[in-house]
Amino acid sequence: MNKAAFLKRSLLSLVTSCFLLVTFFSGCGYTTRSLVSTKFRTIYIKPFVNKIDITQEIDTGNKYKIYRPALETEITRGTINKFLFDGNLKPVNSESSDVVLSGELVDFRREPVRWTSDNNEVEEYRVLVAVNLELWDNREKKVVWQENSFTGDSTYYTSFAPGNVVRKSENTAVTDAVTDLARRIVERTVEEW
Repeated sequence: MNKAAFLKRSLLSLVTSCFLLVTFFSGCGYTTRSLVSTKFRTIYIKPFVNKIDITQEIDTGNKYKIYRPALETEITRGTINKFLFDGNLKPVNSESSDVVLSGELVDFRREPVRWTSDNNEVEEYRVLVAVNLELWDNREKKVVWQENSFTGDSTYYTSFAPGNVVRKSENTAVTDAVTDLARRIVERTVEEW
């Protein structure tokens, strides 16, 4: 190989390497970091309040409502844990934080998803946990966002399901629904798309 071809190949290799490095480090603008965290650093999660009226009469519209004591406490704890895991906003024990998240449990139900072939028994249920949420900016004294009927869910199979499905208990499904809700709350708070 002559000297000119070697230099040409070396220059091409250098230009290609520089192009790849610039492309790699510049990316396309996508980031997993929060846009909110540049403005806010701390969050206070008020204890969720249970607003479900358990004294309602059962009718076709609410026949799938169920009751679980202290579910609002599980939601509060799960949300705090998800914020700790996420790391974009630091949960603190003071309402003087940058933002305050308040929520109320408004619905908790179990809905049939799948029936047996003879339609006599339920094979699969979906558990839904719904909350109303508000994120308050303490610096500017205004609502950042507000969501009603914000939902987390999970499904589980009953003993009537086919033998090859993975079963879990209703309690596990409720825990999974609370975890799903907490994950969605954190995503809604920190991801400004």
